[in-house]
Amino acid sequence: MPTLDVAACERLLQTARVSAGGLDEGAALTADAVKTILSGAEAEARHNNWAVSIAVVDPNGDLMGFLKLDGATPSSVQVAQGKARTAAHYAQTDMGAGRRLVNHSFNYLPVDGTYALQGGVPIRSGERVVGAIASSGATSAQDEQIAMAGLAALSA
Repeated sequence: MPTLDVAACERLLQTARVSAGGLDEGAALTADAVKTILSGAEAEARHNNWAVSIAVVDPNGDLMGFLKLDGATPSSVQVAQGKARTAAHYAQTDMGAGRRLVNHSFNYLPVDGTYALQGGVPIRSGERVVGAIASSGATSAQDEQIAMAGLAALSA
């Protein structure tokens, strides 16, 4: 079973934060970009035989694209969307939100729809958050790996 190197994932996140690949500096997230992101995330999930749901949202947390793979659990639908909204709203990975929760500095947990679970990643154009991607249905680290693959597809 493939494993995720957390340090490597954090390096990828830093790279994605700076460039967000196929988007021009300051550009909005487009429908074509969303399709590319979903395609890359789907390929990673299928490659590893993970039955997941994948959500892409705009900076307001509104759904722009969604995919539920065969065999994904019903609960993964809502969780993927919640993780993506959280990453977009708070401009950080859900892994970062989870760390803040553990360190008792995550003071917005009661906000409706906030999911402090690993697997959501903001999409940036320059320094501006233009959306987020999240996956749900595998382990937390695997969900984040899928989200990162979606971002990587945008940069390809």
